Amino acid sequence: MGGIVEALIANKDDVTNISVASDMVTEITMSSSAKFKRYSFARNTGSLTSSYTIDQTTGVRYVASDLVLQFNRMETAKRIEISALAQNDLVVIVKDANGKYWLLGKDEPVNATAGDGLTGTARADRNGYSITLQDNSLEMPYEVEESIVSGLIG
Repeated sequence: MGGIVEALIANKDDVTNISVASDMVTEITMSSSAKFKRYSFARNTGSLTSSYTIDQTTGVRYVASDLVLQFNRMETAKRIEISALAQNDLVVIVKDANGKYWLLGKDEPVNATAGDGLTGTARADRNGYSITLQDNSLEMPYEVEESIVSGLIG
């Protein structure tokens, strides 16, 4: 199934270690009492797209992963959250609709690249905010072992 269910977001400075074994994230260590913050989403409102960028001439190869998050209903608390996400270096764990967790921010911090707020035009239009967070990494996002996720959430 396509889509994402939730995003767990932490400041990059609060993540002190990420361990990978057998091509999966097996441990994430946080500084002191820091935790990831959980953001849940309505169905069919968010996506994660990872694309290779390969330049044979220069030998450059990396993966750009774009995470698009939508927050329904414009309101002050959400505006403040979006603003904070847009200004910080982040690490993000994304839970997809298949129950799998994926890590963004292993090599470089995740940063905002776009965002908007809209009221809509017609009564049935969406009212809310969206933000695009981008991870530039050497590899496609690593899967995170589900067993470590609950200990990371505040």
